[in-house]
Amino acid sequence: MEELLKDVLIRGTAWDGKIRVFAVRTTNIVEELRRRHDTFPTATAALGRTLSVGAMMGAMLKGKERLTIQVRGDGPIGQIVVDANAEGELRGYVDHPQAHHGSNAQGKLDVAGAVGRSGNIYVTKDLGLKEPYRGSVPIISGELGEDFTYYFAVSEQTPSAVGVGVLVENDNSVLHAGGFIVQLMPGLTDAEITRLEEAIAKLPPVTTLMSQGATPEDLLREVVGGDDLIIHDTMPLVFKCHCSVEKVERTLISLGEHELRSIIEEDGQAEVVCPFCNEAYHFGREQLEQILEQAKPRPIQ
Repeated sequence: MEELLKDVLIRGTAWDGKIRVFAVRTTNIVEELRRRHDTFPTATAALGRTLSVGAMMGAMLKGKERLTIQVRGDGPIGQIVVDANAEGELRGYVDHPQAHHGSNAQGKLDVAGAVGRSGNIYVTKDLGLKEPYRGSVPIISGELGEDFTYYFAVSEQTPSAVGVGVLVENDNSVLHAGGFIVQLMPGLTDAEITRLEEAIAKLPPVTTLMSQGATPEDLLREVVGGDDLIIHDTMPLVFKCHCSVEKVERTLISLGEHELRSIIEEDGQAEVVCPFCNEAYHFGREQLEQILEQAKPRPIQ
């Protein structure tokens, strides 16, 4: 059963190091997000595809580096946001998780229709420098695999092929989620590039392969060939949100004295819901008054 298999990322090289490869299984994390946000199928698929890409992009980072992906299309689900880091920790959400969108002409989930076919993808990387790295590209299809392929080529100048998929059960639960990224390094011949393009063109959908029992390693072997693949490491992937009472309190303090007074006088309480994990933080009048004291300007000594 797929749900008994842990979410995992593998990375490696192929063709004498001239191709860099990543593949993931993200089924359990995508199901966790579906459950927390009660996403409908097309929103689940869009969020899951973006999260799979985020997991692999996170693996391209080092140490404590992290990144945020924002897909801002003009479709009914609104913005998709995914956070990832180099340690395999992931979280994400969509603005409108229950926006319904019908099937496409092929009878499959219309992810492009849900995301929208115009808009932008933004990637912000916190690399521990003074200023974060920011890259952006226009959405070219809304299917997301093609869009992130375009992102790597344009924003990071790395020719890549991105394949991602999510298979949703009739009860809306996630049966399979995962994908791969293949990146071309310097030194590939025209013949090798053609061979790779032909292999990717013939590749069945990611979820079809996963439904047949394919592991992340199997996905890569389908693309690059079994004898040419060298796996360098494997990393577990987990859902992890970084919200806390302390962080929410700091957010409330940042509202300022006037805004906090209004909340206390009008409502006598506050509830703050984390967009990533949907956890609700409740603050009563007494707690808010304590926070108000911290928000008051300090006299200059």
